[in-house]
Amino acid sequence: MAGTTVRDDNTVMEAFAAAIASRNLPAADFNSGMKYARETMGQSKIEVFRHILGSEASAKAANEAFEEHYAGAVAAGDISPMPGAVGLFAACRAAGIKVCLSTGFAPVTRDAIVAALGWETLVDLFLSPADAGRGRPWPDMPLTALLRLRGESVNSLAVVGDTPSDIEAGLRAGAGLVVGVLSGDCTFDELNAVKAATGLPGAPLILDSVADLLPHLGL
Repeated sequence: MAGTTVRDDNTVMEAFAAAIASRNLPAADFNSGMKYARETMGQSKIEVFRHILGSEASAKAANEAFEEHYAGAVAAGDISPMPGAVGLFAACRAAGIKVCLSTGFAPVTRDAIVAALGWETLVDLFLSPADAGRGRPWPDMPLTALLRLRGESVNSLAVVGDTPSDIEAGLRAGAGLVVGVLSGDCTFDELNAVKAATGLPGAPLILDSVADLLPHLGL
């Protein structure tokens, strides 16, 4: 969602900084934690904090701090639809294409974003790692979406995202179309490198944003 269909002006990384700082780490550990958070953008937030902090209690506390910071940004109106996102949803619905928005956020934060943007009836399904099993880069969320929305096969599945983790999840799921968009914080080279780095079959299509996606869906 954030960076792909939701514009949040870097609130995710600000929330990571606030959450990691709340654990009073030494400067070197804070910096390495922030580096890891950026490298794993798109993945389950609690899993990221578990890796950074080691302790389950510390990870849960940091995750709560993250969610609180992001919820504050949502309540303050600091998020908005990415240009082209609402038009994409409408075009897909008109064409009978089901849409799922997945995220590394906890369900409570995801639902607050959806409510703030008024997207409850625009999209068919919303998923967080807690709804599917594992978060990105694993294929659980794309495949859960395919099953819940009664897709015909993985060939009919399109996975779109702004992070390497999104692309890896799509490739692992065997999606017929895997798209990276440059509307988040990652560069073309970072997104395009996923195939070579993972050795997975398939190749991502890299676009500027979801506003450019419709022709690739045949719309």
